[in-house]
Amino acid sequence: MRFSFFLSWFVLSNFIGLACQCPLSSLNIDECNKYDLIFKGKIISLKPCENKPGEALFELEELYKGNATQKFTILFECNSECALRLNVGEEWIIYTNHKQLNNAQLNWCSRSRKYFSNDKEDFYSVNYGNDYVEELKFLRDNFGLHHFLPEPKNVTTDRNIKPSLNQSIAMVVISISFILLFYWLFNRYFKTK
Repeated sequence: MRFSFFLSWFVLSNFIGLACQCPLSSLNIDECNKYDLIFKGKIISLKPCENKPGEALFELEELYKGNATQKFTILFECNSECALRLNVGEEWIIYTNHKQLNNAQLNWCSRSRKYFSNDKEDFYSVNYGNDYVEELKFLRDNFGLHHFLPEPKNVTTDRNIKPSLNQSIAMVVISISFILLFYWLFNRYFKTK
């Protein structure tokens, strides 16, 4: 009985521990070709998950592969145990695929990696076999730096802004003035006898 309990505990604990492991990948052209978009950038804002994927707005510093604007949204899963932990101000190298035109979906098993100022904290170096600086050099040497797409003009930005109190009063006064002017002109020139 004891043996079966310990065997069950051992198998279950190993299964849970392996649930968040990704297959090891080495940094090469074939690995990079799995992704539509590769860039280095900093997180400037986060929208938390509320029964939907979270959103991280990145300011791109360098674009190696794909097309993106300088400010680009990445969707990420944050309700799972294996989700990447993202924080405002962090610098990342992101490997991802487009979900829609203006955003991409971050897969926690991608090669994406965070920058650590202390090399001893960089656990990605152990998993990937290279450090952050070596990865940047590889991407620059093999893909070069691409230009960002221009920011799209949002014509609906100011569409739903309510006028201030002064603007509302001015519109009412002007409207009443035009109605009175129209009434006066109509009575003066189109009087019926």
